Amino acid sequence: MPANTILIVEDEQLIAMMLEDFVEMLGKRVIGPVDCIADGLAAIAAGGIDAAILDVNLRGDETSWPLADALTDAGIPFVFASGGSGSDIADRFRDRPMLSKPFTMDDVETALARFA
Repeated sequence: MPANTILIVEDEQLIAMMLEDFVEMLGKRVIGPVDCIADGLAAIAAGGIDAAILDVNLRGDETSWPLADALTDAGIPFVFASGGSGSDIADRFRDRPMLSKPFTMDDVETALARFA
């Protein structure tokens, strides 16, 4: 089943807007963007998500691990987005795909194609 509805979790407004534009230009529907764990968990609980793009670090003091756990439990695929090297990814998520910032539309398209 193709991933047509994508949850975007990103706390940097300009990056969130760019991601939203990229995802919509790829013909996908966006849920969010949301910028914190609480809003992300609410969006996941509301359902209707086929896949997600999760910024690793949110608001400087949160990581997206609770969201990744909730998505894993729900069987929803996701990709992490990070400006870092990926060394800060929790061990249990090291096998998950990474979208490195700064990214292009092609990078986002390639990341989402994993969920087709």
